[in-house]
This record gives sequence, C-alpha cells and structure tokens, in this order.
Amino acid sequence: MLFPTIDFAIFFAVAFTVNWLLNPYAGPWKLAMIGLSYVFYGWVGWSYCLLLLGTTAVAYFGGVWIAAARNERARRIAMAVSVGVLLCILGWFKYYGFASVNLDNVTHAVGLGRVIPLEQVALPIAISFFTFMAISYVVDIYRRELEPAKPLDFAVYLSFFPHLLAGPIVRGTELLPQIRRRRDASSIDYSRAFWLILAGLFKKVVISSYVSSAIVTPVFTSPSQHSALEAIFAAWGYGVQIYCDFSGYTDIAIGLALLLGFKFPQNFDAPYTARNLQDFWRRWHMTLSRWLRDYLYIPLGGSAGGEVQTVRNIMITMVLGGLWHGAAWTFIFWGGLHGVGQSVGHVRRLSRERRGLPPVADGPVRVWVQRFLTFQYVCLGWVFFNATGLSQAFALIGRVFTGWGEASPLITPLLVFTVFGTLALQFVPTLSVERLQAAFSRQRALIQVGLLGFALLGITTFGPVGVAPFIYYRF
Repeated sequence: MLFPTIDFAIFFAVAFTVNWLLNPYAGPWKLAMIGLSYVFYGWVGWSYCLLLLGTTAVAYFGGVWIAAARNERARRIAMAVSVGVLLCILGWFKYYGFASVNLDNVTHAVGLGRVIPLEQVALPIAISFFTFMAISYVVDIYRRELEPAKPLDFAVYLSFFPHLLAGPIVRGTELLPQIRRRRDASSIDYSRAFWLILAGLFKKVVISSYVSSAIVTPVFTSPSQHSALEAIFAAWGYGVQIYCDFSGYTDIAIGLALLLGFKFPQNFDAPYTARNLQDFWRRWHMTLSRWLRDYLYIPLGGSAGGEVQTVRNIMITMVLGGLWHGAAWTFIFWGGLHGVGQSVGHVRRLSRERRGLPPVADGPVRVWVQRFLTFQYVCLGWVFFNATGLSQAFALIGRVFTGWGEASPLITPLLVFTVFGTLALQFVPTLSVERLQAAFSRQRALIQVGLLGFALLGITTFGPVGVAPFIYYRF
C-alpha cells in the first residue's frame, strides 16, 4: 500500500480514528495496531504476513532466552543463535537466488556442474528493515541496554505500519517506551505533522517523479544514445531523485507517526552539504548508518586497532551495507566504492593529525571544494546503485568521456532548475525552516487548512498520473 494513494488515505483515516478511540485502553489499542499493521503489510502480499509473524516470534523468544540465561556464555549462545536464525531468514529470501546463480557459474567454469539447486526466491517487501530492527532488539537485550518487552508491545514495535516498509530503523529503546505509555492527543503538533507529510509528498510525487522521467530513466536505459552532458545530469538527477524519494518517504512516515502520538528519529540531515564521505553517512539514512556503526563496525573493532585494522573494518562494514541494499554486484561495488572513499579519508585525517593539522582543512573555498568533490563521488556511486548491471554503469560512465559535442535535448531549463534548486535548498539553514514551520503553526486553523489544500492541489496538478513505488521498498 503506497502512501500517496487513495487506498492509504482511507486506511489511515480508519487507523487514526481507531488509534485515538482506543488510546485509553492499552490492550485493545495494541491488538488494533497489530491488526491494522498486518492489514497494511498484507496489502502487498498476504503470505508475507507469516514471515513478519515468524520474525517477531524468533526475536521475541530470543530476547526471553537471553534474559533467562544464567551466565555470560549462555547469554552469548542465545544471542548468537537468535541473530543467526534472523540472518538465515533474511539470507534465504534475499540472497539465496544471487548466491546460487553465482556459485553455479563458478562450479560450471571448473567443471563441477550444478552443486545446489537454482531457485529465484521472491523478495518480501520490507524484510531488511524489520529484520534489522529485530536484530537490534535481541542484541540490545544481550548488552543489557533493554529489558525483554511484553509480547504485544514487541509485536507493535516490529510491525508498526508507519515505519514498516522503509524505516526509519527505530530501535527498541526509542519506540518501546512510547508504546507502553498513553499518548496525549492535545500535545500533538498537528501542523508540523501535516507540514512533514505535504513536504514528503511534494518531494516524492513532484520532484522525484519528474527527474526520473525527464532524465534518469531514459539515460540509464540506453546510455549509448545520450551525450556526455546528459550522462552527467542523469547521475546528478538520480542523486536528487533518490534523495527526494527516500527522504520524502521518511518525512511522511515521521508525520504519520506524529499524528498517532509517536516520535521517530530523524533520518536525513542535508546529506549533499557533506564535506567528506564520513560526513555524508552521518547525514544520509542516519538510522541505518548508526545501526551499521553500533552493530557491525564497533563489534568488528571499530577504530580501536591499528590503521590497517580500521581500514579493514570500514571496508567490511560498507561492503555489507551495500549488500544489505540488494543482492547484486552493483550494490557490492557501490558499498566498496564508499568503503574505499571512507578509508582514504580516514588515512588522510590521521596523516594530518600526525602533522599537527586539523583533521579536515578549513576555509570557505576549501569547504566548497570539499562539498563539490564529495557530491561528485557520491553521484558516481549512485550510478552503480541505480544500474541494472555493472556493464550498464560503466557504459554510462564511459559516455561522460566519449559523448562530448553531441546534442543534449533532455537538458531543459526546467530540469536544470529542478536539479540545482533541490540541491540549493539543502543549504537553507535549519533554523530558517523551523521558523517557517513555527509561523505556519501559529496561523488559525482555517488558514492552515487553506494552505495545506492549496499545497495538495499543487502536488496533484504537477505530479504524474499514478505514483511509482518508493525506491527503498525493494530493499
């Protein structure tokens, strides 16, 4: 069920009403939220509700097992088994087809024939997101940062529909306390919630859809038929498209949760203003970045060891982060590209510190050069992220060097304005945006409704007929 659809609008109207009617009654409210969330997920495919239910059971009983263990060794075993089962479920649905095809290619090349059956397993939507939330819950109990939740509380936590399909990746320490307490309808900032929802809809329906159809899809589909300038704008355009698509989804999810009385963590913070890749990952998909840091990078040793060990840990984290996004060599290459970039940046920072210099060079000109180069490197990575295969990615990159002097009919004034205008908005100070939101909140209800209606009319007017699924739904 897509957020920007009439189906979802009707669903949310029912969910909103049920949420506040049952708010005084904890048990019925939790059962209702679980039921509504499973209806929301089942809209995609009812059979996958069993997968969500199975993941919920594994993580819940794993947490109970860890808490009941008598010694540290037993706790470690319980945690390892629980996480292992969760990863096996994820691995079967997401990676078995990829692994079987590649293993089959290798065994045929060396004359061994087929070793394991070839089978393409249908990928359930949202499996990566709720699996990572389940793993963080189990590990946090092992680390004694969280007590086992009650069954209904945990079921609401894992299935809660605003975050279910594409995050943010909310941890138990962030969401479970909110599930346990009664919410106050009078304290909800409704104007901010609607602001976020409308902003998210505009990003997704208008900007992301336009850039996709105007430059990204045509150029990525047939790179050899387009000029160097169109190839460059396709890479930049996809950077704008995926940002507006994913941050748009997050804005809507945070706004919907806010209307129901819940606060989700921020997931984006002007990522294209970053001065280096480390800074970029502090701003892009922030809940995933923190997850990878806390549950993979730091357990591997983080930066506590020597320079070689740190680079190794960065590379492992980023390659696995790429693989999390999808079972394809393009995602592995994308993760490796970010790993190499972050490793080079880490080594350079250490070198500057050994010479008594600041970790990152300062100065207005240098800052803008750093931002420009970081954005170009990120967009180079986006080429592999969006490509259907490595050959398509390299074909598009090749056009940047061989396609000069050719006509570029796709580069229109509207496209240039949209791409650079969207990037420029990221440099608007956060305080200015907050002041604008506050000014909107102070308006009378009638004026707010009028402004929201006008904005919604604009979105439906300038948006396409029908809306494509959010990009991160496939992860």
